[in-house]
Amino acid sequence: MFRKISIAAVTFLSVITINAQKKNSQVPRPKLVVGMVVDQMRWDYLYRYYSKYGNDGFKRLLNTGYSLNNVHISYVPTVTALGHTCIFTGSVPAIHGIAGNDWTDKETGKGVYCTADESVKPVGTTNIKTGSHSPKNLWSTTVTDELRLATNFQGKVVGVSLKDRASILPAGHTPNGAFWFDDSTGNFITSTWYMDDLPQWLKSFNAQNLPAKLVANGWNTLLPINQYTESSPDNSSWEGLLGSSKTPVFPYTNLAKDYEAKKDNIRYTPFGNTLTLKMAEASIEGEKLGADNITDFLTVNLASTDYAGHKFGPNSIEVEDVYLRLDQDLAQFFSYLDSKVGKGEYTVFLSADHGGAHSVGFLKEHKIPTGFFGEGMEKDINQKLKDKFGVDKLINAVDNYQVYFDRKLLNDNKLELDDVRDFAIKEIQKDPGVLYAVSVEEVQESSIPEPIKQRIINGINRQRSGDIQLISRDSMLPPYSKTGTTHSVWNSYDSHIPLIFMGWGIQHGESNKAYNMTDIAPTVSSLLKIQFPSGNVGNPITEVIGK
Repeated sequence: MFRKISIAAVTFLSVITINAQKKNSQVPRPKLVVGMVVDQMRWDYLYRYYSKYGNDGFKRLLNTGYSLNNVHISYVPTVTALGHTCIFTGSVPAIHGIAGNDWTDKETGKGVYCTADESVKPVGTTNIKTGSHSPKNLWSTTVTDELRLATNFQGKVVGVSLKDRASILPAGHTPNGAFWFDDSTGNFITSTWYMDDLPQWLKSFNAQNLPAKLVANGWNTLLPINQYTESSPDNSSWEGLLGSSKTPVFPYTNLAKDYEAKKDNIRYTPFGNTLTLKMAEASIEGEKLGADNITDFLTVNLASTDYAGHKFGPNSIEVEDVYLRLDQDLAQFFSYLDSKVGKGEYTVFLSADHGGAHSVGFLKEHKIPTGFFGEGMEKDINQKLKDKFGVDKLINAVDNYQVYFDRKLLNDNKLELDDVRDFAIKEIQKDPGVLYAVSVEEVQESSIPEPIKQRIINGINRQRSGDIQLISRDSMLPPYSKTGTTHSVWNSYDSHIPLIFMGWGIQHGESNKAYNMTDIAPTVSSLLKIQFPSGNVGNPITEVIGK
């Protein structure tokens, strides 16, 4: 009898030991990584509205996570597609191939949109332009790709955004799905790069018609409007108009009708972020993200902060309200992750793809040097080139603060690119709003100071960027930004971004050490113990990762 009990006990202990060994043999990783990019979020927004935030959104990130206070973008131009690509590749435009939201093909002279792909078809819409997108123009792998490779494609990856490019580029080449908002239907859609039909869970989500429900009661301030002391008075002259509104003032009572007339109106309101996070939750439920011990990855772009910034400017009550409501949405989302995946079982990082300048009108009101940069420049320089070389429209385009010359015209008229470019640079430098104009082939030898010089070098893609790089004076905005604001330049208001990690494997604290956006992907890779993305040039932020 004793012998039988001993044998049974030994067998029982052996099973426990084997199971423990199996558990210990697994690579320690969180169940889910959520990479959140708040579009156009200046670093200072963390603290400008700090007293108005609740305890469970941005403050939860700051109070329980690790905040990097001195993170910058190490290239120009600072635009959406580049920011998302850099965050998830750890690379720069010179290497990863995404040269802008748009760029000009040097050989054909035609414009190229970063994720446009005529070889794929839309799924979930009949709108060809909206639905025909893929990551084919992206040359490097992403950290999400590397997770898929490391887990033999068992770890799932999903990208979610109102914007096509902000869903597609972070999710990489190999995700289970990338989904974006279709203004023609009010639904989230995808393309045949990913699947031939929308999954049933997404059809069910779209069927709720959530956007219409979110805007049904219009948009008023979350707090009494006299408490928005961090912002300029409502109806400031430099604010743009939303929908059918005649003035940029609260409340926006016509929002529901405006949405029915033109569904992209939801993008400029806080409800676009609410919709996106609800879509993120539906993705977690539908794809069963974080449901097992194989790490999954969800990328989420919160784009309404960018649309509102472009429309109203950083110092508007509208932008402040978007952030206060986003804070509440983040609190709800983190609570959802706690209950669905498990508190301490997931890792979140939150950053931004770029910042945003103060509006020209706002700066003028406060006697800060500003103005509009480059208005009429292309036409003016083309005329001077015609007078000099006898050929009209030698400049084909000005994109991303870069000048592109028409290669066919140069060849047909036996003109040397160097001669035309050097003459154009001399003329452009006469513009008082221009700080520097430099040939992209001669940046290294130029007298441009750091960090501007290196950021130009990092941002120039040999095959896709222009022939001359322009750097404007501080706070000079392009002429299309008469109201609201924009971004693209090297200055801190565009390049200084938040970066906070929270959750599984993350230390608590903060740092003022200098880091770059390119350091995000290798930090996540190190946390997950996977290979760095193929074009990575960044380094892990070791102080973030728990021991």
